[in-house]
Amino acid sequence: MPPKKKTHEVTLALEAGNAAMVDLGKMLGPTGANMRAVKVEYDEATSKNRGEIIPVVVSVYEDRSHTLVYKTPPTSFLIRKALGIQSGASNPLTQTVGTLSTTQVKEIAERKLPDLNANDVDAAIQIVAGTARSMGVKVAQ
Repeated sequence: MPPKKKTHEVTLALEAGNAAMVDLGKMLGPTGANMRAVKVEYDEATSKNRGEIIPVVVSVYEDRSHTLVYKTPPTSFLIRKALGIQSGASNPLTQTVGTLSTTQVKEIAERKLPDLNANDVDAAIQIVAGTARSMGVKVAQ
């Protein structure tokens, strides 16, 4: 049997265990995918991480079947969660909203490693630290 032809690929950032049908409808409506099936599959796979934002890549094929590929939460989300803040600084050059310890940065880097363009944890730590600085978060040395 020949491989199925992919017609659409959509990346969605949804709440784990509780994907909103409105968001799914906006992005998946034009693709012809079964939104209910995508929601059920996503919610089951991410239910253990409720409250987090888990991006997913939805590939839709010409027979309207789909596959889901799960990503790690955005780095900025993980930093905000670690510090318990709602958002980063409006002007990161002059404002500081918190300080991440080196262990917190390492934990975030280890979790993000599969999705980062980094070969090892040290490179991932540099990427996470850069994101933190751009949010107005200091990184303890």
